[in-house]
Amino acid sequence: MLWHDSPRQGLMLRPADAVLIPFSLLWGGFAIAWEINALSMDMPLIFKLWGIPFVLVGLYLIAGRFWWDARLRAHTHYALTNERILVVSGFNGQKVQSHPLRTLPPITQTERADGSGTIALGSPALIQLPFGWPGAAATPELHIKTNVQQVFRSILDAQRRQNM
Repeated sequence: MLWHDSPRQGLMLRPADAVLIPFSLLWGGFAIAWEINALSMDMPLIFKLWGIPFVLVGLYLIAGRFWWDARLRAHTHYALTNERILVVSGFNGQKVQSHPLRTLPPITQTERADGSGTIALGSPALIQLPFGWPGAAATPELHIKTNVQQVFRSILDAQRRQNM
């Protein structure tokens, strides 16, 4: 094993949040206002029930997705071997993703001022759906806590040795 770690923990904002946060506040605000009006007025039962799924989706978009993302990252571990990158995730380590170095698409890194960053295992899609979004097939990413450049170089070096 050449390297192993777990992802950054806690709240993590992504570029898509610049759009998703205002959208989620509008969605949630409208759904909650609808439900309050439906419950406080003498409306038919269908109107009172109709808004509940929209309120639940709004609550997930506003806060639940951040909680779920943090919880998933808390149960994720990364490893780099001389042949592959492994991502073990799930609450009991139920999911193992193996990314063979020999067939890995070009990787990119994004570094923050504190040395943490993200390594994308392939080209990012034009539109990245949030982590954990149903049906999202996002580019696999490693969320590195410290020294992302060193991890990036380690992956490139291991790839070079694989291709010799």
